[in-house]
Amino acid sequence: MAETVTIARPYAEAAFKLAQEKNQLEPWSQMLDLLDLVVRDADVARCIGDPNVSAQQLQGLILGVCGERLDGAGRNFVEVLVQNDRLTLLPEIRAMFDQLRLEHDGVLEAEIYSAFAIDDAQVAQLVKKLESRYQRKVRAQVSVDSKLIGGIKIVVGDKVVDATVRGRLDAMSAALIR
Repeated sequence: MAETVTIARPYAEAAFKLAQEKNQLEPWSQMLDLLDLVVRDADVARCIGDPNVSAQQLQGLILGVCGERLDGAGRNFVEVLVQNDRLTLLPEIRAMFDQLRLEHDGVLEAEIYSAFAIDDAQVAQLVKKLESRYQRKVRAQVSVDSKLIGGIKIVVGDKVVDATVRGRLDAMSAALIR
């Protein structure tokens, strides 16, 4: 996986740089989302891996499916990916582009894991505290993890705030073993 990320990075950075220069971050996000969906389609994926499908045919297929939803630069991007046999990297390219955009916009992504469903007001309160702590806008994704027993765990980048019952039990267990 690290290899695909390494190969995808220059494509994502080039797309981001072009989108930023043209002040078209949102249209590029939409184009990359569309291309990601197209290459993940089972029929298209079979064509991508089929040695009997030429690069020209593959490019025609992708551009035909996307139609007018791709501008000239987007069409050129597809051509470069097809010619360099990099269409399968589109999911990674899109993810990296999104990450670059979040960094550009000064937004942190936070993953909030809760033992039980939490309401919008509680999420808003957590986001407000995180924004205050990190002095940046925070976009949170919330998911329920029944393995937690109780409490919440928040992951922001490489930092983890573990306020779960499971986390406390693990900490107590580790302290007793020492």
